Amino acid sequence: MQHILLGVIFDTVEISTLVFLMMILVDFFDVHTRGRIKSFIRKSRWNAYFTTSFLGVVPGCFGSFINVSMYMHGFLGLGAIASGMIATCGDEAFIMLVQFPGEAVLLFTVLFFLAIPAGWLFDLLAGKFTILKSRSACDLYEIHGEKKERDYKHYFKVHIWRHIFKKHIVRIILWTFFSLLSINILLDYFPVAHFVRENMTIVVLLAALIGLIPESGPHIVFISLFSAGVIPFSVILTSSISQDGHGILPLLSYSLRDSIIIKLYNLLIALITGWVAISLGF
Repeated sequence: MQHILLGVIFDTVEISTLVFLMMILVDFFDVHTRGRIKSFIRKSRWNAYFTTSFLGVVPGCFGSFINVSMYMHGFLGLGAIASGMIATCGDEAFIMLVQFPGEAVLLFTVLFFLAIPAGWLFDLLAGKFTILKSRSACDLYEIHGEKKERDYKHYFKVHIWRHIFKKHIVRIILWTFFSLLSINILLDYFPVAHFVRENMTIVVLLAALIGLIPESGPHIVFISLFSAGVIPFSVILTSSISQDGHGILPLLSYSLRDSIIIKLYNLLIALITGWVAISLGF
């Protein structure tokens, strides 16, 4: 139990620090370009889908953290953030590049080109069923006039301390810590790898469902099985669509409702894609 707790504390600090830095980066660039980043993304929905999908396929969780930061700032809609989550493989991307680089690049390419229309489809369905963002952009977030933009004492006090740290980071730390602690305790007593090997007929469904876990770790079992030639490409594709590593954790602290909607949609896309890929022999 002690090693689990220490690992969770370390991961919580690491994730929260990265999110904090990414939020500052997004905020700083948007404030000092007078909102031109937001204008580019909002100019077209396709710009948003392309941007979040591109950031999503970047190995690691950095791209997802940036996407969530932009979502919190009101730059993105639900469809765009869904695109980013579909495209990302989280930290597992690094493992894939080491174990099977050729197939990994192919996987990332498929995810990128799948995520863009999937984001558009999400917004189309959201419009039909009136699914809206549960929260608006942060009320502390604003673009000031030129004088205040150059007032750095003001910038650190309002944007970094009041807006980013007090309004978001504290909740991110708490959500991340308790999510990771619960997940690690569960995984410590549940033999995921053995269960997969004994139930290959439902492996696609299992890959998609395990992808709901907001953690980099459980999905490594599918990477290992694929690397060993035990499971086909369709299963690793299903797992990658459904899972997003740690990328969803900051969004959980911002809106649990939006996080659940996005995860369920990505689960649906993962299952459909996985079964289609299997039927085509991949």
